[in-house]
Amino acid sequence: MDVGVFLILNRGASLVENLRLAKEAGFDCADLTYTHSGAAMMERSGLIPSVSLDANPFDIRRLFDAHGFRILSVCAHAPLLEPSSPARFGTPEIMKAVRFAAAIGVREVVTTEFYAQSEWSRRLSHEQRVTIVAEKLYEPCRLAGDCGVRICLEPHGPVTCSVEGLKDIMDMLGNPESLGINLDTGNAWLGGADPVEMARVFKDRIHHIHWKDLGAEFIEKRGSLYGSGFSDIELGSGVIDIAGVIEVLRDSPLIQGSTLEISGAPELLRASAAYVKKHWNGVAA
Repeated sequence: MDVGVFLILNRGASLVENLRLAKEAGFDCADLTYTHSGAAMMERSGLIPSVSLDANPFDIRRLFDAHGFRILSVCAHAPLLEPSSPARFGTPEIMKAVRFAAAIGVREVVTTEFYAQSEWSRRLSHEQRVTIVAEKLYEPCRLAGDCGVRICLEPHGPVTCSVEGLKDIMDMLGNPESLGINLDTGNAWLGGADPVEMARVFKDRIHHIHWKDLGAEFIEKRGSLYGSGFSDIELGSGVIDIAGVIEVLRDSPLIQGSTLEISGAPELLRASAAYVKKHWNGVAA
């Protein structure tokens, strides 16, 4: 299994600069992490590592190829609990991400619902939230099935950070083959789930992993915070049972790639990658 990085090693630099930093840290694969629809002045100016989903996807693949990199997944995180609006990243952008990924042979598109941001979404019942998320994913899942791409739900909100919530979304959509899970170890734990249990229950639906561990200071926030952004500690040094997740999933034929959602010095990234490979393959990186 490949271990790559999130390409936001420097949030105020271009995609090219982030590819250079990742290569210097010893990596050769990454998620296409930061995406947007349409044009973005900051991206065109080289001030953020974002990629437009309206760009020529083959230009992006050539850029990655030129730096000796492979794209593991296309990230299309969306606030799926919120009312649809042209101002919000949502169904149209996820469908663009599916077409983008399919064009250049990337198999996974990652998305999620995030926490409830508006007064309206905070008042919704669990059943209403499931319906709203599923409705926004119905057409993207149909398109993904036709394109040979899989949409992977990431634990990152009040619905997806539970086994029941993930099951409810999948059931409402009819459990299509085009819908899977991207297991984020840090987000799942922080949202109140047991990542090891989630790995066991969804072993046949997990196709990608975002690795992060969290320190003891997050214990009091568990169950009330949905997503921690990036971790700043080495895998295996925090409170999450990363080794237990690996033990469950290491023989899965579905998982070909994974990503470190960790910020910090190159040594921290390399040590975390070595931890995953040591436990996954039985040998140190």
